[in-house]
Amino acid sequence: LRVTLAVLDDPRFAPLFGPDSVAEAQVAGWIGGRIGGRAILGQIDRLVVTATEVVIVDYKTHRPPPATPDEVAPLYLAKVAAYRAVLAPLYPGRRIRAVLAWTDGPRLMDLPDALLDRYAPSMASG
Repeated sequence: LRVTLAVLDDPRFAPLFGPDSVAEAQVAGWIGGRIGGRAILGQIDRLVVTATEVVIVDYKTHRPPPATPDEVAPLYLAKVAAYRAVLAPLYPGRRIRAVLAWTDGPRLMDLPDALLDRYAPSMASG
């Protein structure tokens, strides 16, 4: 309860709970076309859609959280990179941003596009 209230009371988290946000957004799509592509299916913890950007928020309870994005577990990075790949064609002209919301602290960690690009779904792996 203390951790949950700390997140809700933190002003940095306020945009995640505003009118442009939705909880537990289902996401599904094909990456790379029907032949040779990959199906992506998942649930985004929190999704914020504005006129200029789409923010994918993935809650994490890992303690202690990593200090930098480069220290984040590859599994986490691959997951949000896949969500980003599915959402990009649905929101042309909008930046697709990924954020990890660490409940320990609490704190937000923006994941750089260049880092997520390294974990984007590969068509070669099927």
